Amino acid sequence: MKKRMVLSVLSISALIALTACGNNSVDSGGESGGQVKLTLMSTATVKADMDTFKEIVADFEKENPNIDIEDTYPGDGYEDLARVKMAADDMPDLFDTHGWAKSRYGEYTEDLGDMEWAANLDPAMKPILTDDEGKLHAFPINQALDGLSYNKTLLDEYGIEAPSTFDEFMEALEAVKEKSNGKVVPFWLGGSDKSQFGQYFDQFSTPLLITDKEDSYKKELLDGSFDWSNYTYLPEKLKEMNDKGLLNKDVLTAQLTQGPELMAQNKIAFTMLNGSIGREVTKLNPELKVGTMPVPAIHPGDSPSWIGGERLTLAVSKKSEHLEEAKQFIEYIAQPEVAKKFAEGTSLPSALTNVEADNYFAEFYKQYEGTQIQPYFDRMYLPSGMWDPMGSTGQELIAGTMEPEQVSEKMAQEYTRLRGK
Repeated sequence: MKKRMVLSVLSISALIALTACGNNSVDSGGESGGQVKLTLMSTATVKADMDTFKEIVADFEKENPNIDIEDTYPGDGYEDLARVKMAADDMPDLFDTHGWAKSRYGEYTEDLGDMEWAANLDPAMKPILTDDEGKLHAFPINQALDGLSYNKTLLDEYGIEAPSTFDEFMEALEAVKEKSNGKVVPFWLGGSDKSQFGQYFDQFSTPLLITDKEDSYKKELLDGSFDWSNYTYLPEKLKEMNDKGLLNKDVLTAQLTQGPELMAQNKIAFTMLNGSIGREVTKLNPELKVGTMPVPAIHPGDSPSWIGGERLTLAVSKKSEHLEEAKQFIEYIAQPEVAKKFAEGTSLPSALTNVEADNYFAEFYKQYEGTQIQPYFDRMYLPSGMWDPMGSTGQELIAGTMEPEQVSEKMAQEYTRLRGK
């Protein structure tokens, strides 16, 4: 069995070096001894998601010994690596479009619309993955319903209800700190990966700026006239959490992989880890139940909302030298039994209508049935490239090198710059 690569945050020099490993090379994307080699790049970061991915890749390779898949998981370095590869016009044979199937990656993707599984694509996912010309850009491995994950066993013990507003969320964090005598982290972020701060800002921007009927900034965000001082509430609240000891003390060095283990030890109350966190925690501690909840409302009279859309996907590079084999892998993972395994392994709903998965969070999805589902804020309202400053400004805020107002100013600068590209 070949050694699989799990890539951490990559330096620019490393990224450039890796462009040589695209689908035109003999070692990763060519043929050796009659075996076709495919490159696959995924945004999966949670261990359980990566384990599920690797297991399915290994199963495919057993059934198709003539195909070897080199699967990589760049984590926080995914976007930088993808940009380098796009600039070199050397995309992997199979790659994750992570919310940008049409706008960012559209010119690099093969049309998958003629594949058999396309007839079973969830109608809610069609407009996300299909362009105006009818081109289907990627296969959705699952679909996201993002919010907050929480230690339900612990909250039940403390008599704390899952919050429906941001004010209630802050009160719940304070209550956890008090009732645990500081032994439980109220709100845990694996902030060594800036995407955790990006997740906080991205998810809470929706109730702050979009869903409130009285004060929505949809138009201003889309036409470029948005006043970024209206964003300052979020860095102010994040700083308040840190100042009050409601975040983990090691927030800037904590690794994403630590989250499930810490929650299994009853050391975490709330987190922004979604998807497979429940199954992973319960596997470590069968006595503990993890819950999930929509993003709390911020404005009076508003309601909580799920943040949804693409989670994990795979597109086929239209310039792949092995289109047939790459599509063969897509056909394989689109089989109901494999798609079910992917959905259950990542604890998210399948994006195929002919797949019924036993989802860990099914009872919570049923509890919040009818809750509005909003698209990811950055994908809908911000120019490409804003995810990076959204995360890095969070790190700088907690490090004390930025104040909340400066976070908004930096976001405004990047927003203007990237819109002009």
